[in-house]
Amino acid sequence: MGESADRYVELVRAKTLTGALSVSTAEVYARDVATFVDLVGEEVVLDDLSGEDVDAVLLAFARKPDGRRRSQPGEQAGATQSASSQARFRRSISALFKHAVLAGWVQVNPMAMATVTARERGGLRPERRALTREQARGLIGAARELGGGPGGGASEASEAPVAGAAGAGRVRRRDQHTELRDGLIVLMLSTMGPRVSELVRANVEDFYTNDGVRYWRIFGKGGKTRDVPLPDDVALVLQAYLLHGRMASADKALLLSWRGRRLARGDVQAVIDRVQRRVDPDRRRSVTPHGLRHTTATHLLADAVDMDAVRRVLGHSDLATLGRYRDELPGELEVAMRSHPLLRGPASS
Repeated sequence: MGESADRYVELVRAKTLTGALSVSTAEVYARDVATFVDLVGEEVVLDDLSGEDVDAVLLAFARKPDGRRRSQPGEQAGATQSASSQARFRRSISALFKHAVLAGWVQVNPMAMATVTARERGGLRPERRALTREQARGLIGAARELGGGPGGGASEASEAPVAGAAGAGRVRRRDQHTELRDGLIVLMLSTMGPRVSELVRANVEDFYTNDGVRYWRIFGKGGKTRDVPLPDDVALVLQAYLLHGRMASADKALLLSWRGRRLARGDVQAVIDRVQRRVDPDRRRSVTPHGLRHTTATHLLADAVDMDAVRRVLGHSDLATLGRYRDELPGELEVAMRSHPLLRGPASS
């Protein structure tokens, strides 16, 4: 991280020689990047940063006291960063990663998966990324169909040669046999909320059965592991994929590209978009893999699932972290008030 930042700042300052940037603007970029390195850590690998990591840094910066700014009336002593400073900091970090992508320092720009955005007033705030229940059900329904559910097209028949005079005997290309895989990816992201890095890192051997329940041993951040049971529908699609959808390959990865190699993080968004095109337009909304992680957390918590269970599903060590994943849902306050526990009738004997 430190080496990448130094090289980037050197390039930024070089632009002042050609007049592409003013000296003051270059120094602002340099200061923001230095702050970013301090918050992340010099030894962290730039390409290892995820959207979650960027979110955490942006919010940490927003809470950081601004020694150059006096507290305004009504503010506590040691005023935090102003809204304009927060927005500027995000732009500086975005520019850093934009250059990192062009230079080949990172494979995927984590800013595309960050949920913290700059507002005109109020500074940096997490943007609502969770799908509503209808939107999530529409996406899951499309994934189920691909996974061989009612009306689905991902059965063994989909592997058959193309019929008809023009296509008699012609077998479809391997890259056209991704229905089961795509359905499985979307179902796992929508219902279990793994990090995209955890998903593409999964191996076939990480899935096991105990007392009739299918589990996924997830290898998460910091070398931590967690065993999460698969919902029944997801377990069925997984089994179908292993039997009929996953090509024979020496690679032990669960998810393979049509070339038989481990699927890359950047490919997952294309899979989601492909499944989304099968959803009714009235229930369709674009979403990132990180947004589906928000969707899992939001709807489990909204349905009164134990917070500690949700924490374990997502792989967080601290319950307080769940607050970043709990998005507001339309109409949830009205539902809560209609079913207020203190206003329900007496329990029947």
